[in-house]
Amino acid sequence: MSVYRKTSDLPSVIAVFPLNGALLLPGGVMPLQIFEPRYLNMIDDVMRGDRLIGMIQTAPGGPRHTPHLAHVGCVGRITSYSETGDGKYLIALTGVCRFEVLSELAAPTPYRQVRAAFAPFQIDLLPDGEVEAFDRKAFLAVLRRYLERRQLGVEWEVIDAAPAAALISSLAMALPFSAAEKQALLEAPDLASRLQTLCTLLEMGGLLAEDDDGPSLN
Repeated sequence: MSVYRKTSDLPSVIAVFPLNGALLLPGGVMPLQIFEPRYLNMIDDVMRGDRLIGMIQTAPGGPRHTPHLAHVGCVGRITSYSETGDGKYLIALTGVCRFEVLSELAAPTPYRQVRAAFAPFQIDLLPDGEVEAFDRKAFLAVLRRYLERRQLGVEWEVIDAAPAAALISSLAMALPFSAAEKQALLEAPDLASRLQTLCTLLEMGGLLAEDDDGPSLN
């Protein structure tokens, strides 16, 4: 996002929202419905500040209510906010930059906070470049096979018109990959690597679905 031009513009301490199976990528948009009291409190706090929330998955181990956090997450900025009549918040997070978790703070807040390192992901703040050797026709053929095997639908007009970078990110976020697969997509060093990972997952998913008794959503 244009408001952040270098990683030093981002805060060293951020609130985090652990949510397995959810993937936020830089430039992507994630809608969320917030209803748990601790996360309602988190939204109230960040809306009074920089509106930044770190989306992150958990890792094996740790107490039931505070499992270990994955090593890498993605911070997003609240770009849409509304309240419902029953006290829920409807927000949209726009991905800004990935981060490494350096440590978790013993914070007094009901939600978790971490000390984050953004410097390894300076590339996330640069404009999207071209995806070299992107064979759209071959990619769409693999995607179509995956979707047909799993009986999933997409708006092909939107898919056909989307720029390569936006297409890769939106599919990585939206398709029903496992938590581990989502993390692999997040940690791919750059767009070309993410495309390669995405293609591998699509190819594997399409092949594995052939032996399923019915459609699978992972």
